[in-house]
Amino acid sequence: MKRIIAKRTLRKFWEKYSDSEKYLKTWYETAKSSNWKPPIDIKETYKNASILKDSRVVFNIKGNSYRLIVKFNYDRQWAFIRFVGTQAEYDKINADTI
Repeated sequence: MKRIIAKRTLRKFWEKYSDSEKYLKTWYETAKSSNWKPPIDIKETYKNASILKDSRVVFNIKGNSYRLIVKFNYDRQWAFIRFVGTQAEYDKINADTI
């Protein structure tokens, strides 16, 4: 991905949940260096990722302790972080619309 918007969201989260830091940093570096085109490319890297409608993908972070929702623009190679939270927080949102 050429651009990931916004790393600040991840940073704020790992400052609150320090055990997520290395996992979110790994996800960020992997995504930044990837050239995912169709969503299936993501599944080759992250087998447990869930592909949703509207170019959204849910990533399990730290063994499913946390969830990360990212909306992709595959043509421009942009990734928009839409949500990062605990499993309990994830259960309270609509991943298709956040």
